[in-house]
Amino acid sequence: MLAMCDTASGTRICLRLSAREATGKIRTSLLEHHLWKAVRDSGEKEDEQIVAEIMGRRFFPELIAYKAWEGFHFAGHEIRITEATDCYGAVVWPSALVLCYFLETNSKQYCLVDKNVIEIGAGTGLVSIVASLLGAFVTATDLPELLGNLQHNVLQNTKQKCKHQPCVKELSWGIDLEKNFPRSSCHFDYIMAADVVYHHPFLDELLLTFDHLCNNDTVILWAMKFRLENENRFVDRFQALFDLEMISNFPSLNIALYKAMRKGRMKARPSKLKV
Repeated sequence: MLAMCDTASGTRICLRLSAREATGKIRTSLLEHHLWKAVRDSGEKEDEQIVAEIMGRRFFPELIAYKAWEGFHFAGHEIRITEATDCYGAVVWPSALVLCYFLETNSKQYCLVDKNVIEIGAGTGLVSIVASLLGAFVTATDLPELLGNLQHNVLQNTKQKCKHQPCVKELSWGIDLEKNFPRSSCHFDYIMAADVVYHHPFLDELLLTFDHLCNNDTVILWAMKFRLENENRFVDRFQALFDLEMISNFPSLNIALYKAMRKGRMKARPSKLKV
């Protein structure tokens, strides 16, 4: 028998359990603990394996070149990206690799062939290049000071390799949107963005840009690394305009991949996606 006493209240309460019942409860509790630990460990192991696969797509030159570059393997091609260490927008960040990997491994469900795609904050152009190699007609956009390097990377990696030659265009968030991207003639099937939310003062303009470019049937694919509270606040504001679904998550990188559409336009997720 087991007895428990509530001495603080001066009242004696006895709970009588057989030895078998007590042992069963203990075993159940231990089993639940081990199952939870197994699920957690399995999730961490799966995350580590996928992250290793994603990062394994990157390679570096064997010899030091006069220009800094990195190499990547996506969509059956070797992609060489020229970078600059003095500018955030001229470096390939892990979120871009996550988005590229997703596009490649989910090319049936998210078929880009002949789709009209715009990437905002394209930076070095890696995501735009991969989308082009997968058959999309791509507009890669960024600030004017980044367009030279962006154009170089896009042209070097897509010329005579793509169904549609991508174009590079200036886009300063929130500025001259209707003039440069009129709603009447600009229809994008996909908007892509990787690591566009970080510590910068243009989050209002970024949200305005998403809103302007997104039609009723446009799908936004957005990879984001969470660093500061700014990211969480932006997600809350973003959800006032768009339905948002997390389709991949990489805790070891602190990166999440989202799918978004205009409010009320998101269809039920048909099946589990590859990550």
